[in-house]
Amino acid sequence: MSDRTRTFSWQDPALYKKGREMSGLDFLRAIMRQELPTPPFASTLGIVGISAEEGHVVFEMPVAEFHFSPLMMMHGGITATLLDTVMGCAVQSTLKSGGGYTTTDLHIRYVRPIGLESGTLRAEGRVVHRGSRTATAEGTVVDARGKPVAFGTTGCLILEP
Repeated sequence: MSDRTRTFSWQDPALYKKGREMSGLDFLRAIMRQELPTPPFASTLGIVGISAEEGHVVFEMPVAEFHFSPLMMMHGGITATLLDTVMGCAVQSTLKSGGGYTTTDLHIRYVRPIGLESGTLRAEGRVVHRGSRTATAEGTVVDARGKPVAFGTTGCLILEP
């Protein structure tokens, strides 16, 4: 057996305090422009923000061996994390400065296995409903050929000042 090694780094999450003064959309865009650090979990998994508009975000993540379960496929929890990220960030993009959210529920439907041949995954999150206290969002993940691999829905509690 040959061991593989992976090294990564991240910046101090305390730098996000500056982001609390921004709207949710401006905060996401500042991360995508690298004016604020990439969240540590995203660095770990290789998740990269591509675009953000109010109520809609797009992220990508290349499939890698370190995502694999013992079945030589991406672990479902990694896909769930990607979906939770895009759906939550879609909700975040609707927040005023100083606001936040937390996921209340998450439902994922896997429709195709994900392996190295899947290439870079593209995930989109969209707000379906945004109320004053709760929001609902949906997400889709497709492989490099544009074939769907997973869908999700989420509920979020809005935490605005």
